[in-house]
Amino acid sequence: MSTAITEAMRYIDNAKDILKEKVRKEDGLYQDKKYVRMAGHTAYLAILVALDELLREEKKGRKSVEWYQSRLAKMDKKITSSFATAYQLLHLDMSYDGTPSAKLAKLGLEEAENIINWVDTRLG
Repeated sequence: MSTAITEAMRYIDNAKDILKEKVRKEDGLYQDKKYVRMAGHTAYLAILVALDELLREEKKGRKSVEWYQSRLAKMDKKITSSFATAYQLLHLDMSYDGTPSAKLAKLGLEEAENIINWVDTRLG
């Protein structure tokens, strides 16, 4: 496992810890948007850390979501869809909106882990 994948999985663990330890959940909803936002942002960064390792030779610095989508579309249509879902759930719904749904957060974290594992297999 590469250093980037180890780092990405550490980010995922941190996001899960934030949701488990920092924010109260009631009736399937998290009660503090601040921590939902932190967890979503952390999990989305995990994806970018992994993808940057895979796509590193192409571009340095900040990249747009479209940049990632176009590169992934050339490699694997299924993972492109997974990335779009993770972007929506983790970055937009959680990071920006603080959407409190625990189900949404769980799905977003699963998609992030799926992408990181896919990258890990590609890095071989």
